[in-house]
Formats: sequence, structure tokens, C-alpha cells
Amino acid sequence: MDHNELDCFLVLAEELHFGRTADRLRLSRARVSQLVQKLERRVGAPLFTRSSRRVALTPLGARLRDDLAPHHRGIAAALARAAASARGAGRVLHVGFSTALAGELVMRTAGRLRTTCPGLTVEVCEVPLCDPYGMLRNGGFDVQLTDFPVREDDLTRGPTLLVEGRVLAVGQGHRLARRSAVTLEDLGDVPLLTIEGEIPEYWLEHQLPARTPSGRAIVRGPSVTSYQEALTLVAGGAGVLLAGAHLALYHGRPSISYIPVEEDEPLSYGLMWRSGDGNRMIELFGRTAREIARDRAPHEPAAVPSG
Repeated sequence: MDHNELDCFLVLAEELHFGRTADRLRLSRARVSQLVQKLERRVGAPLFTRSSRRVALTPLGARLRDDLAPHHRGIAAALARAAASARGAGRVLHVGFSTALAGELVMRTAGRLRTTCPGLTVEVCEVPLCDPYGMLRNGGFDVQLTDFPVREDDLTRGPTLLVEGRVLAVGQGHRLARRSAVTLEDLGDVPLLTIEGEIPEYWLEHQLPARTPSGRAIVRGPSVTSYQEALTLVAGGAGVLLAGAHLALYHGRPSISYIPVEEDEPLSYGLMWRSGDGNRMIELFGRTAREIARDRAPHEPAAVPSG
């Protein structure tokens, strides 16, 4: 089996466009067509339907995509980990962070490790809001500091490091903007922005509930893929955003009010890594992060509940 056929098939299955697939793979459109046709001959049936306006997966193509994708990611992750070990002899740790609050703790931890463990390099990058586990699974991160809950069979979560309350971000002209506090029950009357992407249902329900505590349906507002996009929509009156209290400190805007949410369980954050991939570097990073989180001053964002 030619791995180029599989790469081409999976990218085309995602893009459903020969031109974009060719651009991503740095191939000609003719070569993309050739690879797909070769794979279809190998399988013995069409994997795509094609017209002058549209490319779509056949049922057989969709099943093959679903069967191949996890194995393809696993191979890519194994190669990425091997390459990282070869480059840095196992002394480079790639760390992701999900929010500005998590990012602050990651950067403080990396700063302390530069002094206490100078042979270790910590490279830091933000976790995409629309794909909270993808980069960790494919080897882009070794460990990430992220929002809980986490209930993934292939991922291991560490202890809680940070806890904070929640706020409701509303535009200045919104009828709730002058309230000193709100509850989740108030969300039954306003469109709540949601997140678009590869989001587990249990995580989405915890972060952005579909119903109020009394059972009223919460109207779903527009979907977003980043906090900046969400805050722009909030400021424009397209909906409201439920988020951690740190958002008011790190993303203050004159056009947005942040209202504490009462009678709500706090948000928690902790480290997460691929199951079976724990190592001394991850243990060292986790131990140092726990020390820094424990020593935070009481007035700092992670220790201040909403309201």
C-alpha cells in the first residue's frame, strides 16, 4: 500500500475539493486524481462521487475514512514523537494551554524550569478552542493544561491545579449588562454562543449547558472557533458567552460587561497527556506546576471565585 494514496484520500475526504487537496499536499490536481483512482482500483469500487460542482464521499468512502483516520493519526503521532526524541534527545517538552489563565501557569512553570532544569526546553502553544484534544493526540503536544472534565479513554488527566468561577459576557447594550450577578436560570432567555468543532458532548454540556437548572431549553447562538471571535460577536449583540472569570481580567473590552454567575459550580483545570506516554519530563512539569499553583497569592485570578 502506497502511503501517498492514503494521505491523498484522507485529505480529499476532509476538503472535498481537488484544488484545495492539491494545495495542501503540494501536488498537481492530476496527481491527486491519479492517486485517488489508484486507491479506488485497489479497493474495487468508487470512494467519491464527482461532478463539475461537487465532490462527495460514497458510503464506502465514508466508512473507509472512519476506519483509516485513527490509525493514520497514530502513525503520525509515533513518527512525531520519534523525531522529537531524535532532535532533542528527549529534552524538549511541548506544552499546550487552553485559556489565558492556563497559559499564565504554563509560562510560569516553564520559566522556573529554565532555572531549575536548564537542560530541558519547554515549547508552548495554545490549544485550539474548536479541537481541544486533536493536537495532543497527534503528537503536537506532550502534555496540556486544559479545562476539565476529561473522559477520554486514550488520555490521562492529572489532579486539579486551578479553580475559578464563571462569568457571563454580554454586550454593553444588553438588558443584563447592568445586573450585578446572574444565575444559569437567566440563560433561558438569551442566545448562548456555542463552539464549533471536534468537541465531546459531555465537555460541551459542562461548559455550555443546553438547559437551565429548572429544565428550560437554552437558545443556541452562533458557533465560534476562538475566544476573539466570540467576544466580537458578544460586543455586536449576536449572543452571550459563558466562560471562566479570568476572561474579564485578560480580555477586558469597553463594549463588553462581565457578570458573575452565582449558584454555579466552579471551573477546574489540570494537566492531561496521552495514556501510556507519561515520562519524567511530564512528571517534572506537573510537579513544578502544582508547586506554583499552590503558592499563588489569594488575590490572583485562579483563586478568585466569580462574584
